[in-house]
Amino acid sequence: MKFLSQLTQSSPIKYRNQAIAVGIVLVVGVILAIAILFTNKSGTKAEEHDEAGHANEHAEHAKERSEEPATDQKGPHGGRLLKQGTYALEVAIFEVDSAPVFRLYPYQNGKALPPKSSEVTVLVQRLGQEVQTYLLKAEQDYLTSTKELEEPHSFEVKIKAIFDQKTYDFQYEQIEGRVQMSEQQRKHNGIETQVAGPMLLQSTMSLLGEIRLNADNTVHVVPRLTGLVERVLVNAGDKVKQGQVLAIISSQLLADQRGEVLAAQKRFVLAKKSFEREKKLWEEKISAEQDYLAAQNALQEAEITRQSAEQKLAALGANSPLSATGGSLTRLEIRSPINGTITEKNIAMGQVLKEDATIFTVTNLDTVWVEAVIPAKELGQIKVGQKATISATAFEASTTGKVSYVGSVVGDQTLSAMARLVVSNAKGMWYPGLPVNLVVQSAAVNTPVVVASEAIQSVNEVSSVFIKVGDQFEVRPVELGRTNGKFTEVIKGLLAGETYVSKNSFLMKAELGKSSVGHDD
Repeated sequence: MKFLSQLTQSSPIKYRNQAIAVGIVLVVGVILAIAILFTNKSGTKAEEHDEAGHANEHAEHAKERSEEPATDQKGPHGGRLLKQGTYALEVAIFEVDSAPVFRLYPYQNGKALPPKSSEVTVLVQRLGQEVQTYLLKAEQDYLTSTKELEEPHSFEVKIKAIFDQKTYDFQYEQIEGRVQMSEQQRKHNGIETQVAGPMLLQSTMSLLGEIRLNADNTVHVVPRLTGLVERVLVNAGDKVKQGQVLAIISSQLLADQRGEVLAAQKRFVLAKKSFEREKKLWEEKISAEQDYLAAQNALQEAEITRQSAEQKLAALGANSPLSATGGSLTRLEIRSPINGTITEKNIAMGQVLKEDATIFTVTNLDTVWVEAVIPAKELGQIKVGQKATISATAFEASTTGKVSYVGSVVGDQTLSAMARLVVSNAKGMWYPGLPVNLVVQSAAVNTPVVVASEAIQSVNEVSSVFIKVGDQFEVRPVELGRTNGKFTEVIKGLLAGETYVSKNSFLMKAELGKSSVGHDD
């Protein structure tokens, strides 16, 4: 200021203007400095306010997150751990040596709670089905569902738990065996769907069988005494008539028996003559009655002896000694007992036979048996009188028959029984020993749920179908019943009205195989 005063004094006009300009600059600088100072203070307060607001917002979000169930953690028992505040539930599906059930373990502040301290209800929503409610009861250190948790284990789960008069709600998804495919993709792959529903189903059962000899029309020929084979007149495969001579054997025992018959016949003739003479003498009162009675008794004994000897000879299949072949008492003719075919021959010239040796088997092949093995679980579907179609496996031939017999005993080792059919064989085309296929038909039954047989796929070695809900498809294990080949009954696993993949379902199975499928217990 002193400097300005000096300038003013020394040069009043020149320096006055300079002083005024400098003063204005100084005043403006002071005003700017004050403005900047107040602006900085105001900005600092605004920034502090914003930071406090963000901090409060983060705290609120953190609080909200602490109240939401956590679904990505595992509990001590390997189950899914759901948390809400200080309370938690561990959810597992237990199926070791038992039907699958829910098991829940309650915790507070990370410490296990007695199972009775919590009241828990589980709601399960499967794809395309109504909500199922599972009540839980306390056992040991966990809560367990009172009914079986059926397959598939693919669902949305909602859990309501009440602990210490406070309600906790949890929910999570467990998805498995599910495929998504648009309508365009399905059309491109030829995938078709149908609605499962009732049908009047005449079921069929496919079995493996074998042609057997009709044992009711089969005779095993035995010589009935020992002897030496002199001649064999037929071979296996020959057709024979009843009474036709099959072979001739020589037997000393036969000669002895025929000799006994001859002796008995002669004794009978003599006894008869003696009786007639004594009767006449007694009637004429020449001899005593005692002689007459003795002659009568001797005649009766001779007749008994004769009849016995003749019956023994007849039992051997031999003819009378008086009509013996070639007059030889040792020769025995073996004759066919029925009309039929020689299906087995076990005799040769010069062979020494035993009395019980089977030398021929003669069978009437106008009918044959078809025998099939029926697994025990399918015995209830086979009844006497059911019709069946029989087809040869070695060549083109088929016929029909009816079930005539179903075994009443199940084998210990095979766990199966035998069924038998009688089949006409007038043309001789059904050879015993020939393997055949059988398709047995049952009576038509009104069946509640039926699906196309080609819809059924084996997934993890379990019969399954793919259900459709929108563009989502899920594999559904099913229990099957009767079938007619084209359609199959579903006993369990599918409800009437549900839509399923009826054609090209194998493509769904292939699509499912591209991703790993498992329980998320």
